[in-house]
Parts: sequence; C-alpha cells; structure tokens
Amino acid sequence: MKIAVFSARNYDREFLDASNTTAGHQMNYFDVRLEAKTVPLAFDSKVVCLLTNDTADAPVLKALAAGGVRLVALRCTGFNNVDLEAAAQCGIKVVRVVTYSPYSVAEHAVALLQALNRKIHRAYNRTRDSNFAIDGLMGFDLHGKTVAVIGTGKIGRVFARIMLGFGCKVLGQDTTPTQEFTALGARYAEPGEIGAKADIISLHCPLTPETQHLVNAEMLSRLKHGALLINTSRGGLVDTVAATEALKSGQLGGLGLDVYEQEADLFFRDLSSTIVTDDVFERLLSFPNVIVTSHQAFFTREAITTICETTISSVNEFAAGKVLSNEIRRS
Repeated sequence: MKIAVFSARNYDREFLDASNTTAGHQMNYFDVRLEAKTVPLAFDSKVVCLLTNDTADAPVLKALAAGGVRLVALRCTGFNNVDLEAAAQCGIKVVRVVTYSPYSVAEHAVALLQALNRKIHRAYNRTRDSNFAIDGLMGFDLHGKTVAVIGTGKIGRVFARIMLGFGCKVLGQDTTPTQEFTALGARYAEPGEIGAKADIISLHCPLTPETQHLVNAEMLSRLKHGALLINTSRGGLVDTVAATEALKSGQLGGLGLDVYEQEADLFFRDLSSTIVTDDVFERLLSFPNVIVTSHQAFFTREAITTICETTISSVNEFAAGKVLSNEIRRS
C-alpha cells in the first residue's frame, strides 16, 4: 500500500523502514508538514502518516479524500490536529498510537524539573566559560515537596511513581480518577488544594476544547507563590502570555516546556541561521528560569520503535480489511 509520510525526519525513515520490512508498503517520505498547499504530494496514496503539527482540518481532509486517501495514520498519541467529524464525512478512517513508552515522556518531565530546579542549564553555560562560581544556582530538595500531576493516565502515573521515589507528596487531578494512581501511594486533590499546596505542577493531560488554556491567568494567580510548572503534554494547555506575566511577577517560579502552543512553525526545524519572529516565544527564552526543549520528550529508541511498529500494524489491518485496533472513533 502506498503511504505518504509527512514531517519525515531521518529517524522516521530509519525506524519506519525497519518496521515495514515484512509488510513491504511503498513509503514516500516528505520532510514538509501536511497543510493545504502540500496535499498534492499525497495524491495516489491510500494512507497519509502524520505527526502532531501536521494539519488535518476539514479542507485538507476533503482534498486528501479527493486524491484517494482513505486512512490517516497518526504516529503519535494526540489527535487534536485532526477534524474527526470531517474525516468521517470524507470516508477517511483515523488511527493513532494509543500508547508507546510512558517512561520516555515521564522521565523527560523529571529531567526538565531537575534541570530547572538545580539550574543545570545555567551551570553548564558558566563552566564552559570557565566561570565556576555557584552564586545564583541554589535549588531545593525535592524530598518532602508537594507535586501535582494533572492527568493521571499512564504517563502521569509513571511520573507520579518517580516523584514518590524522591520522597515527594503527590496529588492528582483527573476527570476520570483511577485506583491505579492511588495504589501508588498518591491521592487525588480536594478542590483548591493544588493551588494552595503544590510546589511543582506537571501536565500530563490531552488537549481538548475543555483543557485549552487550562493554565491561564486565573489559575496561575491561585498557585503557591514560586511554584514550578512542567508541560510535556500539549502546548495549548498553557496560555503562554499569562505564563510570561506570572514569570515576570515571580508568581511562577520556573517553567519547563517541551511543547509550545505555536510550535508548528518552530519545532523539528533548524532555524539557527534565521530570525525567529515569534515575539512571545523569544520573550520566554529570555527568562533565566525557563527551559524549553523542542517536543523531544517522546524521543527514545524504545518509544520510536513502538510508534513505528504500531503505525505499520495499523496500516496492515487497513490493507487487509480488518477491524482497526487503534481507530479513533467520534464520541
């Protein structure tokens, strides 16, 4: 089956080709994002394979359907970039990678937290300039601190387990509480408790209309002064302008981001020889208590292997006319 792979990087080619050895699908790789002007690249393909920053809105899906596409295979978990209603109307099925390695994202969240707290990024730059002074690099013990986990699915629970291992008190918040979370030794927060008690907040929930700008000016104003915020989930969960203001006032003590709400025009590209025109993003980078990585939390060998194997398996099911194990169905 002919597959058009958008936003393809070298590692995509390597791992997808390895997963496709037996299946033998025809893989056509494009390093550009899927959007209205790149739709013609997918014509004559039955499948398009997308990432989080590719656009699959109604106009794009209608154009893809007209070109013969019948399956959107997301090589990621989130699907907020796909108009599921439009896909159904166009006769296009949508599959995703339901789970890959929750450890990859959770461990990266911990890495961001530790680097932010202990000022690793600043220490690294200092020592490279032969500046071995440690003034301004003081952090705090994680032991005994209160950590709030927003979203207690697989990734959130792994993150919670790690934090409990540090000796932290862990609070959870989720629309669908689970016994698996409380069995770890954590508990779900009472209303208002996270804002009053949390020293650290880590976001692990999906981006939906209900969670868009979950972290906004009002929510930030209720946080414990100087709390740290980590986001390895979706950029749209955080109102970046509000977060910037909270950083300026000191209400927010630090921010670790692996995602950004306007990341589509920035991440997964080398812009080191150009001028970045996103003033909000550039302002974020100017803060010494902000660390940004470019959507790499998922990026481990184990995770990429599972992502690619799952994606090819879904295409195999589609080609064989089988029930799609990882199909996203409208609620």
